[in-house]
Amino acid sequence: MANAFSFSSTAGGGGAWRGIAVAGALVALAAAQPPAAAQPAPAAGPRVSASVPAGGIPAGLYDALGRKEGIARIMDRLVDAAFRDTRIGPIFKETKPQALKESLTDQICVLAGGPCVYEGADMKAAHADLTIRKSDFNALVELLQAAMDAEGVPFTQQSRLLALLAPMHRDVITVR
Repeated sequence: MANAFSFSSTAGGGGAWRGIAVAGALVALAAAQPPAAAQPAPAAGPRVSASVPAGGIPAGLYDALGRKEGIARIMDRLVDAAFRDTRIGPIFKETKPQALKESLTDQICVLAGGPCVYEGADMKAAHADLTIRKSDFNALVELLQAAMDAEGVPFTQQSRLLALLAPMHRDVITVR
């Protein structure tokens, strides 16, 4: 039986991630970033710090992702690709790319057991007024997979990261 993060081969489309929760988390962080033209201002609404998942951090995940430097490279690739992607690029039009890269790097670093600090917006509040579809998540997951592949992250470690991010999707999908 395949788990939610199995990689399956589909005709004409190559492989596609079945799990989409990580995309929700990443789109959530993008939406929580201030618009590119906006001046920094105190954030309204709840703020949340990333915390260790109830099941604990998988041993060695931080190192397998390349520590903070490797995570930053993965997030750089992901954000650059997301901004260029015709399917999901419009979601990021009001987002500062560098701020998003830094925020994602810190969040993934914390979740993977690294020494970083992440303090980002509450996912539910950040997405309450957005139209986020499951197809948006699928597109972003494809981009995340490509970024991790390009950085040489083993498939099992990719799956471990996705499992840590999965619970966030409940607060992000706004179109059911």
